[in-house]
Amino acid sequence: MTGTEITNLRQMLRSVLWVLACCARAGQVGLVKIWAFLMDLTSKLLIAMPGMSDPRFDKSVVFLCAHSASEGAMGLVINHMSSDISFVDLLKQVKVSFGKDLASSPGLLGVHIGGPVEHTRGFVLHSRDYAGSGAALCIDDRFAMTATIDILEDIALGRGPSQALLALGYAGWGPGQLESEILANAWLTADATAQLVFETRGAGKWEAALSTLGVDPVSLSSAAGRA
Repeated sequence: MTGTEITNLRQMLRSVLWVLACCARAGQVGLVKIWAFLMDLTSKLLIAMPGMSDPRFDKSVVFLCAHSASEGAMGLVINHMSSDISFVDLLKQVKVSFGKDLASSPGLLGVHIGGPVEHTRGFVLHSRDYAGSGAALCIDDRFAMTATIDILEDIALGRGPSQALLALGYAGWGPGQLESEILANAWLTADATAQLVFETRGAGKWEAALSTLGVDPVSLSSAAGRA
């Protein structure tokens, strides 16, 4: 089987499983395991439904950096900004040198609250035009993630990636956990674009992500859905 044929088969099976999941919840554990095997949500967006039970993810948009049936999922919340620390503050904490004009730069990075796990650890989601020290996780042909101080130094010196998003902490799910939450109507999924991830202002990303699905936040119900 070619790669294209396998992808088409998985898409077809995903659609069938979704219909089954929406029609009946009987045997949900088995469905979750099968769905986890078929789905790869890496580089997708998770959009929190209005009924999200965890207040830490209220109206969150999460970029999934990695997802697999065996390892679970890891992602960064990309629309919740920190009011406690700035990029300059962070540079000072990790002892990275920067120019005097950086603090007043109009393009200065904000610091996002990436999730509840390891909230003191920094992650930079960025465009693929930055190689750095070679420690980047290449997510797809558009996005990469780096978690080393080198990238902070390069950004501070103006030689970093053309597009970047800085986050402290991340969101993580064990095997099958995220699939269960999606089946329970906690999340919608959508394709990520560089414009939405890097250019849309944080406060508007939830509505903007929903609009890519043709969904009006006002009329959004608790019905399950996906891109």
